[in-house]
Amino acid sequence: MKLHQHFLQLHSRFGSVDSVETTLEEIGKLLDCTPRNATNIIRSMSGDGWISWEASRGRGRRSKLSFIAQPEEIAVQSMLQAINRKDITRAIDQIRIHKQSSTLQEHLQGWLLSYFGHHAETSSDRQIDTLRLPIRQPLHTIDPLYMNLLAESFVASHVFDGLVRRTDESDEILPSIAHAWETDDTRTQWTFFLRKEVLFHHGKVLTAEDVVYTFERLIRSSRRTLYSLIYKQIKAVRALNPTTVTFELEEPNELFLPFLCTSRAAIVPKDLNQMGSLRFGTAPLGTGPFKISEMNEGICVLEVFAPYFQGRAHLDRVEIVHVPWATEETGANANADQLSPFHVIHNPSAADGTRSHIHSDTTVRKFFTCNTQKAGPLSDPTVRAHLFGCLQGDRETIKTDIPASGHTGAIPIQIATIPPYKPDADALARRLEEHGYSCTVVSVSPEEFKGDVRLASDLILFSLFRDQDRQLRLFDLYLTIAEHVDSHMRIDIEQTLQRVARESDPAARAGHLDKIERLLVREHQLYILSEKPLPTAYLPSVRGVTFNSQGWVNLRTIWFPPIAIKRSGDS
Repeated sequence: MKLHQHFLQLHSRFGSVDSVETTLEEIGKLLDCTPRNATNIIRSMSGDGWISWEASRGRGRRSKLSFIAQPEEIAVQSMLQAINRKDITRAIDQIRIHKQSSTLQEHLQGWLLSYFGHHAETSSDRQIDTLRLPIRQPLHTIDPLYMNLLAESFVASHVFDGLVRRTDESDEILPSIAHAWETDDTRTQWTFFLRKEVLFHHGKVLTAEDVVYTFERLIRSSRRTLYSLIYKQIKAVRALNPTTVTFELEEPNELFLPFLCTSRAAIVPKDLNQMGSLRFGTAPLGTGPFKISEMNEGICVLEVFAPYFQGRAHLDRVEIVHVPWATEETGANANADQLSPFHVIHNPSAADGTRSHIHSDTTVRKFFTCNTQKAGPLSDPTVRAHLFGCLQGDRETIKTDIPASGHTGAIPIQIATIPPYKPDADALARRLEEHGYSCTVVSVSPEEFKGDVRLASDLILFSLFRDQDRQLRLFDLYLTIAEHVDSHMRIDIEQTLQRVARESDPAARAGHLDKIERLLVREHQLYILSEKPLPTAYLPSVRGVTFNSQGWVNLRTIWFPPIAIKRSGDS
């Protein structure tokens, strides 16, 4: 395997030309070895037909090196050797290095089909069921306070529990860690009654003090996170006894209980401080059906937590592997989704007829909003109307010159987004440039995106995950949009959101939120680029497929019927 790495190093240094003159001394320095070892390396590569080496003898004379093999071929060989040795980290490293190579992707299809999915074996007369899943988003942290990505939330939903949870198919809220709850007539005092003997993964019994610590940690945080306005309205949280905890809100908010169903409100142990937040992010301790036994940039391994209070999961082990097909350049391209031939996976656009399909009610909406707080062209409503008309294909608009806006020549537009949506932003920029706009795309990390870059841009491109938490997500989104619209519209939005927060009927809340959307669209402040369902494909052998509130497959409930089981140690 080391010979493969040496070849790739040589090709990276000299492969830009058909042949190059060099010496064994130079090769030894590049490969960090002696000239004698360099001689053996060159002899092995020549014998394998990877390179051609025309040696020249004598001091100061240079030999001729030519490459015969392609680096993708050698990378595939190296990766397959790593796979055979079960060195998945090294294999994924090869994918990451050559992720742009269509040749490498083609070679990997057979391996991907065999490696991912369900695998069963017996060890000491015990059946071990393992499910391997690929994800395209890297996992940085599973800490509920710090996570930003959907993939992180997916893992967190199996590692942690909240006080309450949603059902799979309706807006009904059910018990979880809390078996019951009640509120007073003012709707500002909420009391939760906790189950007894709920265990964290390190064996500690959960008490009301852990709940208090969890929410005080959220309240104290200076980070701007999803749903922060809701938990910042918690005036106090107190443990009345080991199994009873009470919340006091500054004002009534009917989204408080739905918020408690989200991964952000997952309960963490109060002794988290002894570990430190950084370590807790990759070695978290929750009460969920699975515990993390390993987590790094390439793989996250979940092991079943047998004492789980809602019943043991059927699977014994889940390996979630980061396969970095989607890059910043291609992350939103449809082609990336054509590489998803797995047993249980989202967005399987290339899934064949052997797979069953099921749809949750979850969709992904991509959109952009206009920053009219910025002293720029989009503060002019006629410019916004023209821009929207061009995107909608309005013939009359397209024929019309861009309205005067204080600029001469093409109107400059800055589009802010995050790396996964940069291809969408680039496509938007190209469409606008066809109609006389001059666009610059600024792509920053999700953490930076929460800062000043939005208010320094003209268009803000993002997405909305429309799942069972959609009212919470819309509430949070419209609060953010209110920061960069004119003062009159801001007042309208904030007043409507106040009605949302005080409305106990979910259907009535939805009506208020729809009213805000119609207002933003009518005033050319919000443009919906696309909305697509989030399908899941799986082999017919999978049983017990259900979804959590975010539309992700619930790993606790799925299982596989008996098959020919491989015994541990079999070849």
